[in-house]
Parts: sequence; C-alpha cells; structure tokens
Amino acid sequence: MKTYFITGGAGFIGGNFIHHLMKTGQTKVINYDKLTYAGNLDTLVSIENNPLYTFEHGDICDANRLKKLFTHYEIDAVVHFAAESHVDRSIEAPGGFIQTNVVGTYELLAVARWYWQELSIARKDSFRFLHISTDEVYGSLGKTGLFTEETAYAPNSPYAASKASSDHLVRAYYKTFDLPVLTTNCSNNYGPYQFPEKLLPLIITKALSGEPLPIYGEGKQIRDWLHVEDHCRAILQVLRNGTVGQVYNIGGLNEKTNLEVVQSLCEILDEMVPGSPYRPHKNLIHHVTDRPGHDHRYAIDASKIQNQLGWQPQESFETGLRKTVRWYLDNQDWTNRVMSGAYRGERLGLEKL
Repeated sequence: MKTYFITGGAGFIGGNFIHHLMKTGQTKVINYDKLTYAGNLDTLVSIENNPLYTFEHGDICDANRLKKLFTHYEIDAVVHFAAESHVDRSIEAPGGFIQTNVVGTYELLAVARWYWQELSIARKDSFRFLHISTDEVYGSLGKTGLFTEETAYAPNSPYAASKASSDHLVRAYYKTFDLPVLTTNCSNNYGPYQFPEKLLPLIITKALSGEPLPIYGEGKQIRDWLHVEDHCRAILQVLRNGTVGQVYNIGGLNEKTNLEVVQSLCEILDEMVPGSPYRPHKNLIHHVTDRPGHDHRYAIDASKIQNQLGWQPQESFETGLRKTVRWYLDNQDWTNRVMSGAYRGERLGLEKL
C-alpha cells in the first residue's frame, strides 16, 4: 500500500482528491496543510478517524519539518495542491503568492529530491511528484483556439505568474536532477467544498441572502468549467499512468461566459428554492467594474490525457452545476462555518499600493 503526501489537502481540490483516494481503500494519505483562510478540516470530518488518513499541520516553506515527515511516513508520492489561488487576492497582496507558490514549491521540490535520492532502486523508480497547476499560466485566448501542453506561457496576474514560476521549477527539477515529476494544468474547477470567494459558491451564497450578484464588466469572459470530481479522476490517472516529465492539460469541455454561468445558477435556484422571496434570482445580477488584467478567455485542449490515459469528463456542465447547487443548499452549515473567519463575501481585487 503506497503512502501519498498531499499538500493543501484541506483546500477545495485537495480535499476532494483525498475523499476520492479514500474511497479506493488502497492508499495511505498524509494531509499536510497550513490551514489558511481557505483550508478547512470540516471538509474531511467524515474520514478524520480513518486509520489510512493522517493530518499534519504545517507550511510547505518549512523544509526541516518536511524532511522529518517524509522520512517518518516513508512517502511514495507527493501530490502538490498547496497554493494561494485567488486572482483577486493576488492583485491586492501579491507577496503571499510568491512566498507560497514559488518559494514553497521550491522547498518542497528540494526536500523531495533529498528524500528520493536515498530511496532503494525499486522505490526510487516508482516515486512520483505531481504538481497541480492552472490554465491561467497560458494567459488569455482570443475568440478561437485552445491551450495545449505546448502553448507558450504568458501569465497576466500575479497569481498566474506565481504558478507559472512554480511550473518552471518543477520542470527544471526533472531536467536538471531527474526528479520524477508530472504536471497538470486544469481549467476552472467547481463542485462541493469550494471556498465562497470563488464564483459559483459566492453567487449561490449571495443569492440565498438576496444580496447583489456581482458580475465583472459585461460578464463576457469565457471559462472552461471542470467538475472537481472529474478533475480528481484525471489526477489519479496521471499519477498512476502518466509519463514522467510530461505535462497533461485537464479541461471539462464546457466553455461558458461568466454571465451565462450566473444566469444558469439563478434559474436552478429559482427551481430548487421555490419559496425564496428573491425569485427570480436573475434580478439580483449587478454589473461591477472589471478587475485589472482580466483574461478574456481560457479553453483547454484535453486530447492528450484523453488519448494517452483514457480519461474523459463524466459530468456535463448542466449535470455538474445542478449537483453543485444541490450540495450547497444541503450544506449551508459548512458554508457558514468556513465564512466565519476574515472573508465575508466582500469585493476583492481592487488595487492597493
């Protein structure tokens, strides 16, 4: 039975991935998380007593602690989710993104290399370091075209630049030191356990309270939407069957404008919450000034992972969106608990000097 070291496992995608792993019953999981505002162990309360699961509180910038944990738990694979991930926050305060996403990834790579070099030949050959990244490193597309694994990097926000930097570090550790790395770049994720600063849970939360639903600019920005459970299936495929040193783009094949997404959410809420005094919820839509450097369109070409590893998304945007809304309606206590900290649903991403 292999032991996976998951960084950022109390976050949105990391938490969902741990749930996905635990369902297999074939893996030991060490969840290493700093528990910043977006990390919440409520996400994992159902497995906290599972003997195959262990939580360790810590920072990926703490190399000494990482060394002790790698040695103690005899790690077989690292899946690196830990990152500052919200574009608006990166506009307000870029420094934290550089520290966590760049310096933290470096420290994790350095420790992984140190640990990997001392393994037996058999364990050395099977060890993997999987880095989870984003399509935002590629910049913005025009009306046509798709991001491929060969698309040149052109990050436009401090967040995207920090993730691009971490991607380059991961590649360098493979090219220079032969560390067995893999990288995935995904499109916009949605689904359960997402912190309510991101579009879908933010809109759902505000709509239920009758608050204005903010749309940046005209809402014509286009994103490719990927259900988080489909993403988790893809990550596990890459981890188990991906070719060392390769990059795999993961997309949901669901291009929608932000305005279309919010309008669809409003229609589903009208149906699922018939007693709401705020129906029709689309009347709550409120256009606000666009954020600086807002990319117009992202879209992923996922043919490589489909053709080489046999992965396909199982959720359409329509089925995934309905499941997502239902989850947030049924788990409002979770939302209320994670919102009890510093974030209250206010506008972020306004430039500050």
